[in-house]
Amino acid sequence: MMTNDYLYSIQDLNVEYETRLGALKAVENISFDIQKREVLGLVGESGCGKSTLGKALLRMIEPPGRITSGKLLFDGLDLMTLSNSRMRKYRGSRIGMIFQDPLTSLNPVQNIADHLIEAMHTHEMYSGEKEARARAEELIDRMGIRPERIDDYPHQLSGGMRQRVMIALALALNADLIIADEATTSLDVIVEAQFLDLLRELRDEFDLTFILITHNIGVVAELADRVAVMYAGHIVELGTVYEVFENPLHPYSQGLMKSVPNIKHEEGETLYKMSGEPPNLLNPPSGCRFHPRCPKAMDICERISPTFRLEKDGHFVSCWLYQEKPDNPSRVIGSSL
Repeated sequence: MMTNDYLYSIQDLNVEYETRLGALKAVENISFDIQKREVLGLVGESGCGKSTLGKALLRMIEPPGRITSGKLLFDGLDLMTLSNSRMRKYRGSRIGMIFQDPLTSLNPVQNIADHLIEAMHTHEMYSGEKEARARAEELIDRMGIRPERIDDYPHQLSGGMRQRVMIALALALNADLIIADEATTSLDVIVEAQFLDLLRELRDEFDLTFILITHNIGVVAELADRVAVMYAGHIVELGTVYEVFENPLHPYSQGLMKSVPNIKHEEGETLYKMSGEPPNLLNPPSGCRFHPRCPKAMDICERISPTFRLEKDGHFVSCWLYQEKPDNPSRVIGSSL
């Protein structure tokens, strides 16, 4: 599944929100590539910037937020250079998004047919109503929804069916990349499993690329090829699912993996909990943003932010434990995990 054929290259991306107390840097100096036909999982605590990053990839950041710098190279074209009208042509037709609650994304006074046909007409895919409706019925049927339900309204569908409609909207426009933002949060485990199976089938059938933004480590383990771990606006680790889950390098990733409930826990055994709280991004810590909570923090961690660099084949990490230190500090402040 892994190739060197990149679909999307994000370079030095920065996003901030203006507040009464100053600028909040929600995404800072993020760079990574997304390969064609891969599923990339993006995980991290609430408020770490995952959803902001997902919206930034679609240039959907609205005031008081803004992309302050960076390049978004999609299929070789920098989306940051496009006008708003040209970007709207890419948004949907080349990059689609499945939001956490599709009920709030779908128009309650439009039936499913209207949603799909309007999207096709907006992007000038079909000129005739009959042709567009036939395509809409074909997509709905492929999503496992009976074609006769295409005239139903969003509130008449279950949560899983609404998510499938959102996927159909992306497929209707032949999107190459679909970003799923907490798309399984409102689903029960059975529907979630069906939803993941559908994504897997669609990737193989339509050569799709997915970004899964989620808190659910199990979803990433089930479906993703690679995983990016995000903390306080930074990506701190990136690698294959196997490498990051079996051999996490960053102390935050290690703590995150230990925090996942395990059915092998013995009776009376308490779940692991990382100490401290996520930082205030209006006034983030100096140096490495994780150092106030890190049990392996060193002097340099408080002063200088580590670079995001390749530690071994395909496995990137941003941590002084794996980098040559300019002044070679050796005193460890915390204890080992």
